[in-house]
Amino acid sequence: MQPRVDLKELGEGKDVEFEVAVEVLPEIGKLDFSGIELERLKAAVPEKDVEDALSRIAKANRTQKPVDPARPAQKGDAVKIDFVGSVDGKEFPGGTAQDYSLEIGSGSFIPGFEDQLIGAEAGKSIDVKVTFPQEYGAADLAGKDAVFKCTIKEVLEFVDKPIDDELAKASNFENLDAMRKAVGDRIGQDYTQISRSMIKRQLLDKLADGHKFEVPEGLVEGEFSAIWQRVEEAKKAGQKLEDDEEKLRTEYRDIAVRRVRLGLLLADVGRSNSIDVTPEELNQAVMREAMRYPGQERQVLEFYSKNPELREQLRAPIFEDKTIDFILELAKVTDKPVTPEELLKAAREVEDDGAAKKAG
Repeated sequence: MQPRVDLKELGEGKDVEFEVAVEVLPEIGKLDFSGIELERLKAAVPEKDVEDALSRIAKANRTQKPVDPARPAQKGDAVKIDFVGSVDGKEFPGGTAQDYSLEIGSGSFIPGFEDQLIGAEAGKSIDVKVTFPQEYGAADLAGKDAVFKCTIKEVLEFVDKPIDDELAKASNFENLDAMRKAVGDRIGQDYTQISRSMIKRQLLDKLADGHKFEVPEGLVEGEFSAIWQRVEEAKKAGQKLEDDEEKLRTEYRDIAVRRVRLGLLLADVGRSNSIDVTPEELNQAVMREAMRYPGQERQVLEFYSKNPELREQLRAPIFEDKTIDFILELAKVTDKPVTPEELLKAAREVEDDGAAKKAG
């Protein structure tokens, strides 16, 4: 933090007198994590979860074919339609399409639209009458009654893809066994991430409760200001405060103190144990960021290369995770086998407990 300078004496021919106040980092001292006891929930991936995931992949790759022999459309079919929408007899922008393929029952259109296509036949026309929801995105249409003149060009049924090697190859896997393993690994990674998030929270709670050293007020003020700025932005966006402002300020200042204390604690552990973030780890983090924007990876990489300060912002979470892993190796961690349902239920309870504490 910037030092605070208080000018005491300033006059011609006199010595300048001033006081300089600087905040110093607290002496945390030697830390012993061997007494920390934690429970880690571990869920194996049931075969049913893998098969369900494979079924979803097969469904996403299914094809359509015209119904044969011809029959009226039913729920679960797709219809190829031309339509023209109007409100009060006037067409509106975006209300017209040709050769539009719509799955009946998908819920992708205005409520009530798809149900009126049940029983429609190819080569015939139908007027679909609906009311736009009050919360509809286009304000000029919200709550309005509309009529869509639809021409049914084709009724199609879906053909399921079998779960086999061909499906795997279409999904860029060598064979079905390879795809099944990859799907199981991915689900397992999701469970592991949930479990890690929970044990990390346990650890941070124990660290915060077990270390009550004073923290620099300037760091607390900076952290609180960042938190409160988001509250102010939410207020400007029309969001109501969940409590009175003074109570929220007290609550968020406590959160700021906790964050600063944990940040200093983890920084001290990392420093004293030579934990660092390698250039390779930082590069991998940049690549992960780029992969979040399919089709724009190159632009994202260029953006980070031209803005090294943003690249450095990726260092902190990597450092934190490595330090957390270091402490977990020293703590007493007991693994508890659970079902995926038990894992997800426990994760929800942790979130609900956190929300309840925040509200209280």
